[in-house]
Amino acid sequence: MLNPSDQSAHAYPDHWEADVVLRDGGTARIRPITTDDAERLVSFYEQVSDESKYYRFFAPYPRLSAKDVRHFTHHDYVDRVGLAATIGGEFIATVRYDRIDEHGHPATAPAADAEVAFLVQDAHQGRGVASALLEHIAAVARERGIHRFAAEVLPANTKMIKVFTDAGYTQKRSFEDGAVRLHLDLEPTDRSLAVQRAREQRAEARSVQRLLAPGSVAVVGAGRTPGGVGRTVLRNLVGAGFTGRAYAVNSALPEGPATLEGVPAHRSVRDIGEPVDLAVVAVPAERVPEAVADCGEHGVRGLVVLSAGYAESGPAGRERQRALVRQARSYGMRVIGPNAFGVINTADGARLNASLAPQLPAAGRIGLFTQSGAIGIALLAGLHRRGAGVSSFVSSGNRADVSGNDILQYWYEDPDTDVVLLYLESIGNPRKFTRLARRTAAVKPVVVVKGARHSGSAPPGHAVPVTRIPHATVSALLRQAGVIRVDTVTELVDAGLLLAGQPLPAGPRVAILGNSESLGLLTYDACLTEGLRPLPPRDLTTAATPDDFRTALAAALHDDACDAVVVTAIPSVGPHGGIDTSGEGEVLAAALRAARAAAPAKPVVVVHVELGALADALAAATSTAPAPEHPTGTTPPPTPPAPAATRAHTQPTATPPTGTAAPPTGTTPPATPGHIPAYPAAERAVRALAEAVRYAEWRRKVADPGRVPEYEGIDETGAAARIQDLLDTPEAGERGVTLTPDDAHRLLGRYGIAVRPALPAPDPDTAVRAAARLGYPVALKTTAPHLRHRPDLGGVRLDLATEEQLRAAYTELTDALGKPTELQPVVQAMVPRGVDTVVRAAIDPGVGAVLSFGLAGAPSELLGDTAHRLVPATDRDVAEQIRSIRTAPLLFGWRGSAPVDTAALEELLLRVSRLVDDHPEVVAVALEPVVVAPRGLAVLGATVRLAPPPARTDIGPRRLPSY
Repeated sequence: MLNPSDQSAHAYPDHWEADVVLRDGGTARIRPITTDDAERLVSFYEQVSDESKYYRFFAPYPRLSAKDVRHFTHHDYVDRVGLAATIGGEFIATVRYDRIDEHGHPATAPAADAEVAFLVQDAHQGRGVASALLEHIAAVARERGIHRFAAEVLPANTKMIKVFTDAGYTQKRSFEDGAVRLHLDLEPTDRSLAVQRAREQRAEARSVQRLLAPGSVAVVGAGRTPGGVGRTVLRNLVGAGFTGRAYAVNSALPEGPATLEGVPAHRSVRDIGEPVDLAVVAVPAERVPEAVADCGEHGVRGLVVLSAGYAESGPAGRERQRALVRQARSYGMRVIGPNAFGVINTADGARLNASLAPQLPAAGRIGLFTQSGAIGIALLAGLHRRGAGVSSFVSSGNRADVSGNDILQYWYEDPDTDVVLLYLESIGNPRKFTRLARRTAAVKPVVVVKGARHSGSAPPGHAVPVTRIPHATVSALLRQAGVIRVDTVTELVDAGLLLAGQPLPAGPRVAILGNSESLGLLTYDACLTEGLRPLPPRDLTTAATPDDFRTALAAALHDDACDAVVVTAIPSVGPHGGIDTSGEGEVLAAALRAARAAAPAKPVVVVHVELGALADALAAATSTAPAPEHPTGTTPPPTPPAPAATRAHTQPTATPPTGTAAPPTGTTPPATPGHIPAYPAAERAVRALAEAVRYAEWRRKVADPGRVPEYEGIDETGAAARIQDLLDTPEAGERGVTLTPDDAHRLLGRYGIAVRPALPAPDPDTAVRAAARLGYPVALKTTAPHLRHRPDLGGVRLDLATEEQLRAAYTELTDALGKPTELQPVVQAMVPRGVDTVVRAAIDPGVGAVLSFGLAGAPSELLGDTAHRLVPATDRDVAEQIRSIRTAPLLFGWRGSAPVDTAALEELLLRVSRLVDDHPEVVAVALEPVVVAPRGLAVLGATVRLAPPPARTDIGPRRLPSY
């Protein structure tokens, strides 16, 4: 943060500082201009062309006067604000606003208009700097009570006009006195948010592309003798056949020309006579700042920092990590790492292995991201052994800068990636991750395994603050976003293997065939467990030949009654001997591939028991690369397989959610014969297949996500006014307030949510009067916090039909549990019998508003049987939500009971969702119990909490995480 010596009476707004990614993938820093910036401003202005100066001031303006410099560097941060975009500490662009009245004259608050003007250095025009500055100055203006911008632009200044007109704000345009006069309403709109997110996607994807497809790479810290991290990476880079220019950098090299691993070696990056796109830094942590400065001064575009000794080592290392990110971004560079394992890109035009993996993996359609290097190498090896290649691989280490969100932005539009696999140990920005994952999942599968689920914290090296969200909630929200959530890295490979090589199933019907009746039955049971619909297994007997398998598989694939096929195989005991000997594993594999090639529209998986040769033969069909294990030395680069062999998803490309970039082309290839995945256990094969079935169903639904219905009886304006009144009370303060029952019931009533009254009964006579008012039969129950939700203690008496029964129940209750003052008893009218449920909504700072539903009672709580959906929920969302809990059969007539009114329940959930979405000050709602009867429902208890809403980082201007 800068510390201006004498800026104004207003404190320096350091929360306006931000790092942003520009259109070309580079970074810049946006910050307020201060009185200390006079020399920077003059230097910046001198580098701007005369034409740009003319466009800014409408007249020749060769230099700034001392008065100009003072005017443009002295601001009050309220009525006059200036922001600068900087790289390397120097200005590359500026923007300022001055508050004006309705006549265009200088004004002070509360005037709601401001004049805005930009100036961008010519060398940086076209990089999206002005668009980023507009987002940030607009956010500053809204914060200071300014609602509209006015700008005058010369007609010839088409670039600046485009910046304003493309921003997505509501605007008016007129032509006055030879200039274009623009008026922008700064209230965010769906279009402005869509524009902002599309720009974010393009910029962040481009920043990753610069890291994964460099034209030149320098390895900083490559030792003169074999061994060591730097020399190993250099050897791996050269051994992979990198298609660009490679350089070694070692400050200990002697003067004069030198080479390492056959590439030019230099003492510093600045000694390299050509541009460098990517630098891999492998020097001790204390020497990294010097290396980063060397790279930054030479114009390096990005860094992969392998060096350890950062946040994983303690507080001093964490501060060192923050300094690394700040330093790199100041030069416009993005960072993978520190403590990273490296990056890989198998594309023919790159063949980049800037990692510690000894060999370049086979080319494939899987994008792989891990935060752990050890997990990364294990996953690469596992994919290779089973015949799958990767398109690109990123192991981010401490992910101090580039994260899984950035990689998702890249893979979303990458034509070489059809399946995304992510191993995450923490999710720093769940709201953004869920948004990006949903958009990506609409066009290609996203499979996630999350480590550190039960440790309570992220690994110590991760500098991004981690939002602590319950595991069950994270799982539910990822499922809603279309993410395939698995529990282990083995399941991650299992699912990735199937999705990369097979088309998505059209439904849950599964044909099972094989030469073992017992293995077929195990597979059948596994299908039922996973919610699939298996057909009766077809037993080919242990004497089945490869031709028998081929014929049976072909018949199953042509059968309209099934959507997928599981082939099971064990060693044969027939006259031909075991098929796992004398090369007959390859014969069976060839037979399966032949049948599959003739009917490629359905997925096929193989379950093998003690048939390693079959699995190897199936894997060998698409992979000839050496396994990425740990031995030293290099091997010749593998020949990549034909990409068409695995591009086999057949689902139609869905329209992406509103506010996203257009879906990439080439992500839904036609059905082609692909790699048949093999599994050593039926349960693993069926689990992977079930995930594909659920994902395919989500894909079919995502094009029609449902709607948010308009209901009668909603008074949004009245609710907003009442909420503001309640928050303005002394009881609320800054932390908010839990509403009294009466206030809660009245607020809910404005959204058509009626809560049955519960009248206090501090003594028997008052209880009798309350019952007479409500009408018999009634219920008597305690409301003391320590007795709520404890039916085992007998704190509830139901169906009290007369005054005598009520008095007797009152006496029993107080004799058993304590005095009325301790029990806080109430009387409530009886409602029709039904199923007791719970409806909740709450604002989570990490993911936003979440709507939750489950059955009431201890068993559901103990089992965690609660379904969650993001707000605003659609009619499709809530219909699936109430059916997704394990106890849902109780709502639909379990064991002969009457089905309850799920339509009324869905409407209640949608009304609660609408309330929380319309009014973010409603930070928590709990309706408990909600008794759902065969006709209608009754809300018997309600709690509502109001508070100032948490900041919505997802609708603010684009910015990189700060530390």
